[in-house]
Amino acid sequence: MAVTPKGATGMGRKEQKAQLRREALARRDALDADYRTDASLAVMKHGANIAFEPGASISGFWPIRSEIDPCPLLSNLRERGARLCLPVVQNRETIVFREFSEGAPLIASGFGTMGPALDAPMLDPEIMLVPLAAFDRHGGRIGYGAGHYDRALARLAEKGLHPLLIGLAFDCQEVDQVPHEPHDVHLQQILTESGLRPIMPA
Repeated sequence: MAVTPKGATGMGRKEQKAQLRREALARRDALDADYRTDASLAVMKHGANIAFEPGASISGFWPIRSEIDPCPLLSNLRERGARLCLPVVQNRETIVFREFSEGAPLIASGFGTMGPALDAPMLDPEIMLVPLAAFDRHGGRIGYGAGHYDRALARLAEKGLHPLLIGLAFDCQEVDQVPHEPHDVHLQQILTESGLRPIMPA
C-alpha cells in the first residue's frame, strides 16, 4: 500500500527520502518468511513478461538483508537465454557488472553482497534489475543512499548506453511519491509479487 512520510511538511528532499527509506525498509523487514518465499516465486513467474533477445546481458543482484530474492528469476532468465551479470563494488564509489556464469563461485563483493570473482568478464547490461528501498508508480526510486547505481548509469550513458531499468521489490515498498533530485534516474518498469508494472505518467 502506498504511503507518504509522516511529518514531511517543511522537510528537504534528502530528509524526506531518508524517512521514506526507513519506513519502507521497516515494512519490508516485517514480512514473514513464507510470504518472502511466495513473493520471490511470483516475481519469477511475472518475469516471463520481460522481453529480450537471447544473448542479451541482464544484471541482477545477490540479495542482502530483507531484500526480495531474485535468484529464482535469474535462473529463469538464464534458461531463456540471458547472459547474466551481478554488480561488484570496485571501490567505495563505483560498481561494475561481472558475468554470472552458471556454477561459477561467488565471492564477497562489498556491502554484504556476493558477486562473481575478479576474473569474470565485465559486461554492460542491456537490462538492469535494480534493488531499492522504496519506489513510486511514476518510476521514482529511493536506493540505499550510496549512489552506486546513479554513478554506474552515468558511466554507461557516457558510452551511449541506456539500459532498461526494472525496479525489483515487494509491494509494501511502494510510496505515494519519491521526492525528485536532479541526479535521480527513473525506473522504466517495476516488478513486484503483483506483476510487471508499467510506469504511470506523472
